[in-house]
Amino acid sequence: MYESFYGFNERPFNVTADPGFFYLSRRHKEAFSHLIYGIRERKGILEITGEVGTGKTTLCRALLHQLDKGTKTAFILNPYLSQVQLLQAIITDFGLNLKYKTKLDLINALNAFLIRESNSGNNVLILIDEAQNLSSKQLEQVRLLSNLETEKFKLLQIILVGQPELSEKLRKPCLRQINQRIAVRYHILPLDDDEVFEYIKHRLMVAGPEANVEFSQDAIEDIYNYSQGTPRLINILCDRALLAGFVLETRSVNRDIIKKCIEELQ
Repeated sequence: MYESFYGFNERPFNVTADPGFFYLSRRHKEAFSHLIYGIRERKGILEITGEVGTGKTTLCRALLHQLDKGTKTAFILNPYLSQVQLLQAIITDFGLNLKYKTKLDLINALNAFLIRESNSGNNVLILIDEAQNLSSKQLEQVRLLSNLETEKFKLLQIILVGQPELSEKLRKPCLRQINQRIAVRYHILPLDDDEVFEYIKHRLMVAGPEANVEFSQDAIEDIYNYSQGTPRLINILCDRALLAGFVLETRSVNRDIIKKCIEELQ
């Protein structure tokens, strides 16, 4: 609606997990490094947690875009599946023929696929988003999948990505076996106050290098105070502010605009 007014090629503050807008904050850079290390060193099970809206899914998509062709991936976005359906979703995402019916058939097919890829010098990764929604039985199945290995390394790397409730769930006594096998963990925190300006500037630049819009310093301070550095909340507020600027026919987003938008959002 306001793209042409400011000179954007696309909206800069969509709340979708677009890897093209991925901003490497200090915490996201550390999380990314942890993931790359765990995958390349074939550590088995990795865990990434963070509060709602801190950019976990965007991190996942950015990671998938950075991996080399020798890493085969399956990305599970919706874990609300039965144990068999979860296996079917994984096998489908790997591009295998779904002629298998039983759980044993699916595991045997996956094992054969892992061995073929290993013999070809490839690595295999399953990334499960919203993993806090996995049941105890599903998490136990994930542990069993992680048992697929050679004498030297894991045939399958599994990244569990979820809200802090995932860590709480994994601390249950009944899940101590999988909890002990998690070799890499990282918790993503929101942006620091000094990163909010850089985050906003980054998204504006990606959306339109020649765009004509400016956020004042006091506006950015209010954006941080409202969002506490949570990227999704920053996006929602900034999108609303750009719409307000368009209505007011101004390309300068100041504190008054931000305060009004905060009131409307609340």
